[in-house]
Amino acid sequence: MRRLYTERMILRPWIVADAEALYTYASDPHIGPAAGWMPHTSVAESERVIRTLFSAPDTYAVTLRGDDRPIGCVNLLTGTNSNLPLEENEAEVGYWIGAPFQGRGLIPEAVEALMTHAFADLGLAMLWCGHFDGNLASERVQAKCGFRHRRTETNRYVAPIDAFRTVLISSISRQEWQQRLSARHH
Repeated sequence: MRRLYTERMILRPWIVADAEALYTYASDPHIGPAAGWMPHTSVAESERVIRTLFSAPDTYAVTLRGDDRPIGCVNLLTGTNSNLPLEENEAEVGYWIGAPFQGRGLIPEAVEALMTHAFADLGLAMLWCGHFDGNLASERVQAKCGFRHRRTETNRYVAPIDAFRTVLISSISRQEWQQRLSARHH
């Protein structure tokens, strides 16, 4: 799998040696549940996640340039891996970042790189993204990246955290993304 580069980061494939770094941030009780998964309880669990979920195509460790240690994750979920019903040429964008790195604009920068990859390299037509009601940080990421609210699903069961949540779902089409790019260059 390729690497994606931004001004401040390198998005690269996860490797088993990342398990300890992943556990450092994924064990935080505020991170996982906000993204729809339970906090990691051991380095061994983090290693299992890397070997299974994080080995999926287009799942990237977020690293700062000059420091290869993962501080978060961004990914494109397709088909049955997605939490949303998708067409064949669509994907769901997922992301999270460790607490010490929140509020610096890193995830919007990483998501923008992922969007360029999805639309320009993979030729996808639409990207979808969801966040739980009240997760203002995630809502801001989506707004900064040009996603527009499309629908709200109330009382949606989220199996990994065994809870019902209100999920706000947004999307951006390749055409909307291209218009954003054009507007930036004018």
